[in-house]
Amino acid sequence: MAALVGRKPSQCEDLRNVNLSGHVGFDSLPDQLVNKSTTHGFCFNILCVGETGIGKSTLMDTLFNTKFENAQASHNEPGVRLKSRSYELQESNVRLKLTIVDTVGFGDQINKEDSYKPIVEYIDAQFEVYLQEELKIKRSFYNYNDSRIHTCLYFIAPTGHSLKSLDLVTMKKLDSKVNIVPIIAKADTISKSELHKFKIKIMSELVSNGVQIYQFPTDDETVAEINSTMNGHLPFAVVGSTEEIKIGNKMAKARQYPWGIVQVENENHCDFVKLREMLIRVNMEDLREQTHARHYELYRRCKLEEMGFKDTDPDSKPFSLQETYEAKRNEFLTELQKKEEEMRQMFVMRVKEKESELKEAEKELHAKFDHLKKTHQDEKKKLEDKKKELEDEMNAFNKRKAATQWLQSQAQQSSQTSKKDKKNASFT
Repeated sequence: MAALVGRKPSQCEDLRNVNLSGHVGFDSLPDQLVNKSTTHGFCFNILCVGETGIGKSTLMDTLFNTKFENAQASHNEPGVRLKSRSYELQESNVRLKLTIVDTVGFGDQINKEDSYKPIVEYIDAQFEVYLQEELKIKRSFYNYNDSRIHTCLYFIAPTGHSLKSLDLVTMKKLDSKVNIVPIIAKADTISKSELHKFKIKIMSELVSNGVQIYQFPTDDETVAEINSTMNGHLPFAVVGSTEEIKIGNKMAKARQYPWGIVQVENENHCDFVKLREMLIRVNMEDLREQTHARHYELYRRCKLEEMGFKDTDPDSKPFSLQETYEAKRNEFLTELQKKEEEMRQMFVMRVKEKESELKEAEKELHAKFDHLKKTHQDEKKKLEDKKKELEDEMNAFNKRKAATQWLQSQAQQSSQTSKKDKKNASFT
């Protein structure tokens, strides 16, 4: 077997089976893997898509047999927003980091055309974060917080008729990005016969519209039979309740109505047990693997192809990462130089335009200044002329005044002389 070390994978097809002469110890690898995984813990991320008030939070509480912190959502959200909450759970010696992502405001708007977009953007954002970590030189996947969505529980309203157009559009947009498990919420609101017809109608519409939902795997012999059977029960019709009611001699989770009691864990009443078995107890690891091997790989391939990376070059030769990097680097530098030249030319052009504008403005200012200067000079000349005229008038007035005063003084002297002569004459 040591001679096989260093061979290429294509050369390992002719491996020979050899017998061991004694115990080696690599049969403990599964135990080592279990111990390591148990020590490190697991993570599982669930996306709940459904209208407000359809029972998403209640089902999560029922599914994990606990009470998560949930704020009451209103129907007045302006748009769809995703709310993420993470919890640390432990069962026996197994730790699970559970993240529940709720679509707050989904289906509450009058215009539901773009309701799916925030959900798609959120899923892609988690893929992008993982891809950026993967492309780092120094990666830390051992303690990395994987936020990629492992399954999407799509809550279908129990109308009993058919899927809404919003449901079909949203699931069609999500089926290539996440493992979709459709469930009929509040299944105790319709009869068994209506529920059976509703399930058939839903699956028919999903198939006719090309929506790919998650199929429980049948390639593993240990779970092939139960998974194959459960695939025929999709979508699961579930009822959620954290209220325990005494039935007979034991307490059970149930919903009590005036006409009777619906037991959550009674398979004759709903498919909650089937959902829990398939989602958590049988296929949780497969959901995690499918997320990484199928949905993330598709996102990663598309992103790398957008960046110019391929498995083979145009001549079908093996892909060279270094050559592609150098080619993209040169292409980027060429594009950068081109943009720099365009920016420089644009800058020079704008500077010239600004200089021309400034010169024109300066010219206008000079013209305006000259006009104002001329106007000032004209106004000054007019004022001086007015002043001269006024002075001439004042001089003429003063001369007339002096002449008048002289005449008046002469008249007074003449009057006094005549009076004196008359007085002298009277004495004589």
